[in-house]
Amino acid sequence: MSWKLKSARKSAAIEAANAELRATVSGVILDVEKRGDAALRDYSIKFDDLDRNTYRLDEREIKACLDSLDPQQREDIEFASEQVKVFAEHQLTTMMPLEVETRPGVVLGHKHLPIGNVGCYVPGGKYPLLASAHMSVLTAKVAGCDRVITCAPPFKGVPAKYVVATQAIDGADEIYVMGGVQGIAAMALGTETITPVDMLVGPGNAFVTEAKRQLFGRVGIDLFAGPTETLIIADEIVDGEVCATDLLGQAEHGHNSPCILITNSEALGRSTLDEIDRLLKILPTADVAAVSWNDYGEIIVCEDHAEMMAEADKIASEHVQIMTSDDDYFADNMKNYGALFIGPRTTVAYGDKVIGTNHTLPTNGAARYTGGLWVGKFLKTCTFQRVTTDLASAEIGRYGSRLCMMEGFIGHAEQANVRVRRYGGNNVPYGEAASTAP
Repeated sequence: MSWKLKSARKSAAIEAANAELRATVSGVILDVEKRGDAALRDYSIKFDDLDRNTYRLDEREIKACLDSLDPQQREDIEFASEQVKVFAEHQLTTMMPLEVETRPGVVLGHKHLPIGNVGCYVPGGKYPLLASAHMSVLTAKVAGCDRVITCAPPFKGVPAKYVVATQAIDGADEIYVMGGVQGIAAMALGTETITPVDMLVGPGNAFVTEAKRQLFGRVGIDLFAGPTETLIIADEIVDGEVCATDLLGQAEHGHNSPCILITNSEALGRSTLDEIDRLLKILPTADVAAVSWNDYGEIIVCEDHAEMMAEADKIASEHVQIMTSDDDYFADNMKNYGALFIGPRTTVAYGDKVIGTNHTLPTNGAARYTGGLWVGKFLKTCTFQRVTTDLASAEIGRYGSRLCMMEGFIGHAEQANVRVRRYGGNNVPYGEAASTAP
């Protein structure tokens, strides 16, 4: 029976947006739809303290951001970009077109067609999350999307140079310095100067998430990405310092980032608690990480690996770090997670920034029913049908006619009947089902 060495003070379950938040978001969306560019300027001044005639960066501004990088910074960004690109390209090769003759003369298939216009939101009000640009812009480009635009808030009152440079390196077609609900609304609805997109992707705060929720249906979205979550599954093969570092490294994302250790070793759990206390005295982001750990941190002690895995699948965390004497047991059998990080040589930070897998992942238990952002999210799987012989058309038509009549769809039945008459030589009376006779 599992028990908690440390419990969370608050629930990590997603809470419905309160009425005030919903109303605020709805008001901004309606205002942007009504007033367009004028509304964008008003909200950018109000929320981001940024007043510009246009919020699209021009080539000179983009070049200035690129030129501000020193050689090592440029190499590092390009290295991470290449890792994401290579993995997305390999993913794309798994998405093959299909064409198969299911019956003589009946050919069915599908094609994967890229979404035409994509809007990528890159968060950056608190931290300039340049890695998020790779995950959305670059992946959409690999998928073959025609137009990929970006919105990112300014950082300390000016365009975030690292984010802008990364967006440019990744091939963004239009780069806007706008944050929050107004940026999401501008991409989804369009203005006098911004052509609307077909799909919105990228994480953000509660306001951005609520804006995506309200606009879903008018545009497609990737997923609702809530606060970052990390879950460590560990036993005695690692020590408290490694576990504590990996927990607090993710807790620094924000004040409400769940961070959980599941172990079958009470000694490891207590060692981790001691190390967290030590690290919080020296970690520069301890003011944020400590809040997440105190409010949302947990250490769950289990009897054995089987119970550890059952607890992990119940939590369905965004990130799952496995560091045990039998990593393959967990990797082969776990069902609910956003991404796995297998063994002590890898860590969630690798996936967040550089290793190549996408870091936009399901949170709040959504890993029970969906995976994260990947190249396939930017593709529409569209089917086609072709009937190549008279015999096949008449055969399908007879079945189709009778099925339509069962449902009372006389017009549908006649669509089938006209083909039975033309290709099968069976003179079906109007408004009746085709017979089985050839």
